[in-house]
Amino acid sequence: MILKLGSNIFDLIFSDSIRKKIEKITIWTASIGFFIHLILVIINSNSFLSFGIENSLLSNPISAIYTPFSIILYYEIFLLIYYLPRSFTTSILKQFEIISLILIRRVFYDIPKLDLNSSNWFESSNNLQLTYDIITILILFFLIYLFSYVKSKIKTTKANKKVNSFIDSKKIISIVLVPVMIILFIYSFYQLYLSEINSNYSTSFYFVNEVFYTTFFSILIIADVFILLLSFIYTERYSQIMRNTGFIICTILIRLSFSSSGLTNLLLIISSVTFGLLILKIYSLMNEIE
Repeated sequence: MILKLGSNIFDLIFSDSIRKKIEKITIWTASIGFFIHLILVIINSNSFLSFGIENSLLSNPISAIYTPFSIILYYEIFLLIYYLPRSFTTSILKQFEIISLILIRRVFYDIPKLDLNSSNWFESSNNLQLTYDIITILILFFLIYLFSYVKSKIKTTKANKKVNSFIDSKKIISIVLVPVMIILFIYSFYQLYLSEINSNYSTSFYFVNEVFYTTFFSILIIADVFILLLSFIYTERYSQIMRNTGFIICTILIRLSFSSSGLTNLLLIISSVTFGLLILKIYSLMNEIE
């Protein structure tokens, strides 16, 4: 009864009509945010109005792309919650896509910091960071392609009563994550506002990551562990248990990446996707002989 009620609530929250409305709102909000950010950059660059702060996000028109990317990323988190009941594989793939988009957003944040006057490109730490980020994005894009390819080759089994009950259980977890996402969204913007008042706006990029993504992925790890425990009720297959546990490790590595910087941050992200790819490939091989 509870599982059926939870399933109905999930289907209502994530219905096609609501998802299309949220998608439309996201597009409009991202577009408006981009133009507002661009106007602020123009005002700040031409000294029409002094904001009393020095921030790379207000010094270069390219950095205006940072705002729509931030808004789109929140929508991606919404989709991650939507895909969570489908399968561990689909959920972790969405996590990989989100972390790659976060990395792309960081590029737009770092571009205004480039030292173009340096005779040696690699003498500047900002130039090096941008180079590392771009190389990592290419590696991630290729690894995600391989992950999607391996995923597409795995044969899906027909849903039975046990599987449907498991999916309904995961839908309840997704429902719980919705208000958590909304509260974190509001709180992260509140912290961003405080950082601006305290003249620490230059660190706001890291504020948003620490407040929203670090906390959300910590909660997501707990949710994944609950799903893993539930899976023991519905399956005894060793390969599935190993796959699900491996994907939780991937989420933990992504979570740790938010608390690190420089090459350590990038290596943790690449390690997470690489580990997930290897886990999925081994699972697909075992799936063929079971």
